[in-house]
Amino acid sequence: MTQIAFLGLGNMGGPMAANLVAAGHAVTGFDLMPDALDAARAAGVTVAESAEAAVTGAEIVVTMLPAGRHVLAVYDAVLPHVPEGALLIDCSTIDVASARAAHEKAQGRGLAGLDAPVSGGVGGAKAATLTFMAGGSADAFARAEPILAKMGRKVVHCGEAGAGQAAKICNNMILGISMIGVAEAFVLAEKLGLSHQALFDVASTSSGQCWSLTTYCPVPGPVPASPANTDYKPGFAAALMLKDLRLSQEAAAGAGAATPLGAHAEAIYAAFEAAGQGGTDFSGIIRHLREAGRE
Repeated sequence: MTQIAFLGLGNMGGPMAANLVAAGHAVTGFDLMPDALDAARAAGVTVAESAEAAVTGAEIVVTMLPAGRHVLAVYDAVLPHVPEGALLIDCSTIDVASARAAHEKAQGRGLAGLDAPVSGGVGGAKAATLTFMAGGSADAFARAEPILAKMGRKVVHCGEAGAGQAAKICNNMILGISMIGVAEAFVLAEKLGLSHQALFDVASTSSGQCWSLTTYCPVPGPVPASPANTDYKPGFAAALMLKDLRLSQEAAAGAGAATPLGAHAEAIYAAFEAAGQGGTDFSGIIRHLREAGRE
């Protein structure tokens, strides 16, 4: 049994912490939101009065927070209280520069760290089927892997500090672009009188096949588990996709990489969010595309 502190018990962190409890670990958690604390407590997490109290005695500290500034602020607050030899695992999706800064803060205390963002959404967090993309030393990864494996199905060591965030940003840029492409194809099919099922049956077994089509189809019917069948209840909210696309464009600008489709995808999701759809599943972008065709 490992003593684990879990900071950030929201839609993703809460289920992840619960899976660690189910795996037999002693988990002490903290979150600013009372509802998140109540849900975590019901799942067997020991609730602490503060982040600093949560990390006391921890062998591993996991963070799942909204943005880089939150991760760095929490590290500043808790690092003086983290025991010697503890491992820090940040599962937040943040910019690469902040991820590397978090590693430096940990190293300043003589602690090992890992950036390990996830893919799989809330459903994956609940089912413990997440994919973890990890950046950090080989030793830190070896220590973290058994813990991450209790929360996910696949754990990949992508390289040194910041590599996990780089992989997540690149992966989700692909996802955002591909979902728009799949949604555009269904909108065109509707205009041409082609049924959703017919397009799915062809594209899912030919060169148009991709995850956005076969696992997360943006129209109801062909893939019963996709959010399209529940009025686009997330899932993975459009606002989170926009966040990741913005991170990709910040990274592209800093690295001098040309990502024109990534930039266009960001603009499309920004318009979707501006229309009040940030809480809609990102596959609901098909609604925005339909409306654009009527203008």
